[in-house]
Amino acid sequence: MSSKRLETVKLTARFKLDGDVDSSLFETYKAIVNELLDYAHSKGITSFKRLRSEKYYELRQRYPNLPSHFIYTACQMACSIYKSFRKLKRKGKAKSDKPKFKRDMIMLDDHLFKLDLDGWNVRLATTIERIKLKLLHGEYHEKFRDRKVCQAWLVKKDDSVYLNVVFSKSIEIRDCKDVVGVDVNENNVTIATNRGFITIETKEKVIRMAYFLKRRKIQSKIRCRRVKSKLLAKYRGRERNRVLDIYHKVANEIAKVALETNSAIALEDLTGIRDKINHSKELNGRLHRWSFRKFQQILEYKAKLNGIEVVYVNPVKTSSLCPICGSKLSPNGRRLLKCRCGLVADRDVIGSWNVMLRGLKSLKIDVGSSVPPESPSMNPETGRLSATNGSKDMKVAESRNGSSQMHLWRNNSVWSSRPSIGVFQPT
Repeated sequence: MSSKRLETVKLTARFKLDGDVDSSLFETYKAIVNELLDYAHSKGITSFKRLRSEKYYELRQRYPNLPSHFIYTACQMACSIYKSFRKLKRKGKAKSDKPKFKRDMIMLDDHLFKLDLDGWNVRLATTIERIKLKLLHGEYHEKFRDRKVCQAWLVKKDDSVYLNVVFSKSIEIRDCKDVVGVDVNENNVTIATNRGFITIETKEKVIRMAYFLKRRKIQSKIRCRRVKSKLLAKYRGRERNRVLDIYHKVANEIAKVALETNSAIALEDLTGIRDKINHSKELNGRLHRWSFRKFQQILEYKAKLNGIEVVYVNPVKTSSLCPICGSKLSPNGRRLLKCRCGLVADRDVIGSWNVMLRGLKSLKIDVGSSVPPESPSMNPETGRLSATNGSKDMKVAESRNGSSQMHLWRNNSVWSSRPSIGVFQPT
């Protein structure tokens, strides 16, 4: 009998506060963090314990009216910022000689705030007294009632103040019998399952390019800096919201497929891939605008909330090696690849297929040979392996008001065997 595997999933919920928070609290906190950053930078300190021991009592004497845990969290934030700065410095990506904290943000631990989701209010510690503020909430926030409160951030944006609260929940990860391989691309997400291949058209490249051209036009036509900044922020927010909406819908669909097939989800480990991008200026810009890691994060937490295990596999040559015999594939048209063993398939299908096989190997799931004994014979006319294609295509169409809508088509055909013998036929 297998033992239960529990995993903690953390989600952040944003609440808008109905009330005022003294702006001097943000300025004081920012000054403390910047002082700690200067000290850490001059001494090369990355340890939270060392920074706290050397600066905590000095700051307590200078700010006697400030609750002590504000200084405690300021030390935590300063260490986190300085570590990130050192990492960027080593890669040659740091934009300044030393780190600086500019945002109106305060890190809160459980001593600085008390959340009441029954009455929808929060009690915050300030320099004078604890104040009680109402949380503006919606139906989305109801699901956080049964979750554990961790820490929070108080954020000031324009004339409004928000409370970003981190909630955690322990989820039991179920035992999987198979793996779903997910290949993330600019314009689509391709999925390999034990029932066939699924192509979900996201149109992210089209959306990104449309907003890029719009921002470039604003920058060249509008001279007033204030108006230009306001318009750029407006369209940047619209682009982000539209893409995130697509990510969430696609992630929900993949999680549903994994539940139906009792499978884990395998993703490519794309860490550091941006450092290897060295193409034309236009292609470099397009690839840097593609937020593949954000989609993986959304898919990962949605999968874990459903008890689905997520594994990351080596992405090297997933789209250039044959998943049947392991030989190097050669081009056979714009999107197709062919192998000497007779396989001809779309490059995205090949990628998701190899990701699935590597996921099976990573989780040590034995599913037998990649080509079952019942696999169909070669088609003498085309030289391809033939199989019944049971696919689902989910496309993102643009409505008149500019919002994204998901359209899902399903057919009743099924794969006669594992997708390793199938040929992808785009619909």
